[in-house]
Amino acid sequence: MNLPPLSLYIHIPWCVQKCPYCDFNSHALKGGVPEDAYVARLLDDLRADHEWVQGRTIASIFIGGGTPSLLTPQAVARLLQGVATQLSLAKDCEVTLEANPGTFEQERFAGFIAAGVNRLSIGVQSLNAEQLQRLGRIHDPDQALTAAHYAKQLPLQSFNLDLMHGLPEQSIEQAMADLDAIIALEPPHISWYQLTIEPNTSFASRPPGLPEDDILAEINEQGHAKLLAAGYENYEVSAYAKPNHQSRHNRNYWQFGDYLGIGCGAHGKISLPDSSRIIRSEKIKHPQGYLDLTRPLRYRTWDVSTAELPFEFFMNLLRLAEPIPKNLFTERTGLPLAVAETSLAPAITKGLMEDSPTEWKTTPLGRRFLNSILDEMV
Repeated sequence: MNLPPLSLYIHIPWCVQKCPYCDFNSHALKGGVPEDAYVARLLDDLRADHEWVQGRTIASIFIGGGTPSLLTPQAVARLLQGVATQLSLAKDCEVTLEANPGTFEQERFAGFIAAGVNRLSIGVQSLNAEQLQRLGRIHDPDQALTAAHYAKQLPLQSFNLDLMHGLPEQSIEQAMADLDAIIALEPPHISWYQLTIEPNTSFASRPPGLPEDDILAEINEQGHAKLLAAGYENYEVSAYAKPNHQSRHNRNYWQFGDYLGIGCGAHGKISLPDSSRIIRSEKIKHPQGYLDLTRPLRYRTWDVSTAELPFEFFMNLLRLAEPIPKNLFTERTGLPLAVAETSLAPAITKGLMEDSPTEWKTTPLGRRFLNSILDEMV
């Protein structure tokens, strides 16, 4: 099995406050960010994972959270400089940082670029003041608009605006007003995704009143049409990009590439050469434990079983709108093509997938019911 491309994910766990819908590993900040200690620990973490690089260059870096823009540009610079001393970075390495659009973070955008960041992902979520309050966001609509306008003026390779729909009691008109305003900003990339209630969140214990299914379906249909009409390509379930502005880092996930994961609770996926062995890893989840120098940083590692590999491969690849090359299955899993053909046979029979000599493709029906394709594989 040839080794796939390798990316690096870096997790920053702190937020000003925990949003009620968020199930990510994030922690409300108490006091200042211990950024010196945390950056040093991140670089220790990376050093411990170096055996998994296996001579590859890093195609992309994603600094996520939490709220990475709470770090100072100086800390981000030390972090990226430290990464560059340990790893070989591709000349066109995409370096993304997630940011909140509040005034405090905006003032740091130029500093992040000077530190080596070339792509921002800005969490707008809504441009409705009442909805932002319900979602627990600490910025207001004006700050979000200002941040987007500012990002357009910066020397970035690209930037993304995150927008949610299906918000509590949201009407079709309100959802379209949000989307129209985002499209008017002309960002090169838009992540437009539906609010879901996840376990172990505040919304799970106190569920808000969400729109009915028929309203959600209409929001999806109208919004999708608006984005396509505005020149965006829906290349992934919730991702829309102008030409040459797809997220290379996220594409690597969806194409079942490899990635190192460093930071609190970060996950990694690593393929080993000349075998079908794939290892997943998870780091210590709580910041206090992660910063404890007496503890190992890896919380656990485990092998993905041969039986699980087809499901994991297609769970990722089916998110992309493009056809799935058959040779990629063997390249990324080390398994014979016959294993995939057996796994997909029920979905093909039911008209959810199309089969050709060189690729698989979801049908329009399959695109609407991606989970049904995966269910047929179980």
